[in-house]
Amino acid sequence: MITEIRRQFDLAWALADLHLSALSGADFLWEPAPLCWTVRPDGTGRWYADFADVEPQPAPVPTIGWLTWHIDYWWSATLASLSGRTPPTPAEVAWAGDGAAAVRRVRSLADQWRDLLSGMTSDGLTAPSAFPWGPAANRTVADTTLWVTVELVKNTAEIGQLRLLRAAR
Repeated sequence: MITEIRRQFDLAWALADLHLSALSGADFLWEPAPLCWTVRPDGTGRWYADFADVEPQPAPVPTIGWLTWHIDYWWSATLASLSGRTPPTPAEVAWAGDGAAAVRRVRSLADQWRDLLSGMTSDGLTAPSAFPWGPAANRTVADTTLWVTVELVKNTAEIGQLRLLRAAR
């Protein structure tokens, strides 16, 4: 099963990298709607993402910058969890500060994920994994690795759609 998980990730990553490679600097902070989640600098130059533990209704439309931060957050947290470290909270993960740096960060996380998958065995997939569901969910490392691919595809589709909408304007 690990071979199939690696192949599925490689396919999802090819789509993600296609969209990431096509982005321009102005794409990241373009706000497609009045109700928007984005990334914002604080007084020290650190960039924070708009975030709430419970998603507001109606849900804000994210910017591409926010989506790259979101990928950074959940992937960093997943890598930490599967490596036995405490996952960071959303507030602990700052946005990279500009589009090119955000893309480099996402590509670095993809490399780290590929390294983790290359060392994983089919037997290791059956180990318990509480992230991102919590311990009561009774999930496994296989569930987590499959979730990463789904989350990557979802965020990639959102980035692609926003990129195309902006280009069409």
